[in-house]
Amino acid sequence: MSAARKARRSKMTNAHFTKRQSRTRFRLATHGTRPRLSVFRSGKHIYAQVIDDTTAATLASASTNEKDAKAKGYNVEAAGNVGKKIAERAKAAGVTQVMFDRGGYIYHGRIKALAEAAREGGLEF
Repeated sequence: MSAARKARRSKMTNAHFTKRQSRTRFRLATHGTRPRLSVFRSGKHIYAQVIDDTTAATLASASTNEKDAKAKGYNVEAAGNVGKKIAERAKAAGVTQVMFDRGGYIYHGRIKALAEAAREGGLEF
């Protein structure tokens, strides 16, 4: 594959991701006033934040990049631990109901593990 074709393909992939992301955020913005559980997945880590969009404040956050993380890395087990941790921290901040913002990522693998662990931890979405 030529370099120009790779660049074109990369640009298209980014555009598709951005389109999915904006569609998801639009749906969440029009459906309620609950805080948003936002997920970011990088190649090596996964991050989760509970964000109150009315005050633009982060209420709780957790990631695999923390010093006290049980399982570091980019596997499903680590994502499940982040889901449990974000549920604990959100409940400590007084939040039990959230809207899940998968952020353009497909609901599969690490994203699904994080969501299910957060549900088991007591968050409702």
